[in-house]
Amino acid sequence: MDIKEIQSLIKFVAKSGASEVKLEMKDVKITIKTGASKTETTILQAAPVAGIPQMHSPATPIESQAAETPVVDVVDENANYITVKSPIIGTFYRKPSPDKPVFIEVGDVIKEGDTVCVIEAMKLFNEIESEVSGKIIKVLVDDSSPVEFDQPLFLVDPS
Repeated sequence: MDIKEIQSLIKFVAKSGASEVKLEMKDVKITIKTGASKTETTILQAAPVAGIPQMHSPATPIESQAAETPVVDVVDENANYITVKSPIIGTFYRKPSPDKPVFIEVGDVIKEGDTVCVIEAMKLFNEIESEVSGKIIKVLVDDSSPVEFDQPLFLVDPS
């Protein structure tokens, strides 16, 4: 992992609102902690083992496996459906509060502007409204699960 990748990772974490991210790979461990006004980054690399010389080789590009993989036409059964995606990262909730019923169930008909879920981000609960009208076909995320930006949440049949 080179310095530019680390810098872009730091920027991504700072923008995401996460308070701490740990990344461990074969020979590198990275911990990024963000606070109100500072970002702390710790990078640890494996120490050389005594008696075994460290070999530094230039990075070799990874060849694309696309040329080796045969092209297969896959018919997506969800192609006729519209995907409602998360506009932010946070925690996905199907209910406005634990004692209330869920916003929508599979089979419910929704219209544009209906609240479909709540996503908590940085202690703020954001009501997510549908941008499409139709029938809910599938809920793609479990309640109280973390979601990423642009992650599919629901499948909607617009017909």
